Amino acid sequence: MPRPFVTHAQLPRGQAKIWMALLAAVLLLAPWVFDTPFAQAVLTQVGIAMVACLSFNILLGQGGMLSFGHAVYSGLGAYMAMHVMQWSGSGGFAVPISLIPLVGGLCGMGFAVILGFVTTRKSGTTLAMITLGLAELVFAMSLMFSDFFGGEAGLSGNRVQGRPVWGVDFKTQTQVYFLIAAYTWVCVGLMYAFTQTPLGRLLNAVRDNAERLSFIGYQPQRVRYLAFIIAGFFAGISGGMGVVHFEIVTAEVVGATRSGAYLLFTFLGGAGFFVGPILGAVGMVVSAVLLSEWSPAWLLYLGLVFMGMVMFAPGGMASIALWHWHWMRQAGAALLWPWYGALLASAAMAVLGATSAIEFFYHQQLQTLGGQPMRWLGVQWAVHQPGPWVAAVSILVLGLAGWVYCQKQWDRVWSQAMADTPRGQP
Repeated sequence: MPRPFVTHAQLPRGQAKIWMALLAAVLLLAPWVFDTPFAQAVLTQVGIAMVACLSFNILLGQGGMLSFGHAVYSGLGAYMAMHVMQWSGSGGFAVPISLIPLVGGLCGMGFAVILGFVTTRKSGTTLAMITLGLAELVFAMSLMFSDFFGGEAGLSGNRVQGRPVWGVDFKTQTQVYFLIAAYTWVCVGLMYAFTQTPLGRLLNAVRDNAERLSFIGYQPQRVRYLAFIIAGFFAGISGGMGVVHFEIVTAEVVGATRSGAYLLFTFLGGAGFFVGPILGAVGMVVSAVLLSEWSPAWLLYLGLVFMGMVMFAPGGMASIALWHWHWMRQAGAALLWPWYGALLASAAMAVLGATSAIEFFYHQQLQTLGGQPMRWLGVQWAVHQPGPWVAAVSILVLGLAGWVYCQKQWDRVWSQAMADTPRGQP
């Protein structure tokens, strides 16, 4: 069975307008489909995460620069945007709320100009360690200089200030969503356009072979530095968007946890694909907002998914989607559909057994009263008895056995289909 091993791919230039139009349609229709304030708040957070992850992917996916401190630029941009919001609300120079994300972007770019000069003088592991050190330094400063960072309580502001412009006062979540959606669409388009510029191509060359690039007259350090500044700009915009949405900034926005989340979900989405960070951003918000409420073991699930992706699909979710698209277009794909369905059913059974065992274990460890039953999948389970454990393990074993058998049959049918396909036919 072929594996989704693709790690880098470019979006065809001719399809960019189609995908941008599709993204605009999704952003416009989403608040009408999900019309509750909570759902719109989740969609707003997805837009913020999309810009942040795409800005991080300028470093990781396009430039091969592993950064452990990307939250420094989104977080410092958020702090500066919050100060401007407070200053504007206290009678200073009035800055429209709609421009607060742009203020965050300019401030994030300014910090990237200063810190990026030091960071990009080296590459590889050294660059990663420098970003980690700067991230820890900034986080420590956020707890020391309370006049700027607000201490542990952080800073808060009010987006409902000043006169409404065309009736827009940002009192409702729908208005906030459309502002964030507009910034998201523009930033996605600009970051894709950057990949098509000569600087974007040079950044790919730095990632692939910096030494050869230096032989033809370019300076890899300068290319990395310019890319770092651009990434800091878009990261700052995401921080300013977060200020408008949450109306509060705390030290968590510059912490290692936020930087780790950008790295983790950009990789899970697919760092080698432009659409990968977008998929990762959706996963980041869904796991943090929904999965964390559903199960206390959500971090364990996230770790297992990350391990599986590293081992079997290093190209992320985007590479898996691309792999599916390729095999579905094969001439003999019709013969594979029954075994594909069987593979999905086996995988679902194995996942059900594994998650049931994990949930039983967590309930048994966290329950306050011994022998307290657990409600799982709409059924009460007495986890202190062996019955639920036997059922969970049996389902897991049956699912794994079915997966192994169906995979062998898939390989057989795939080989037969490829042998019967005429040469030159897709």
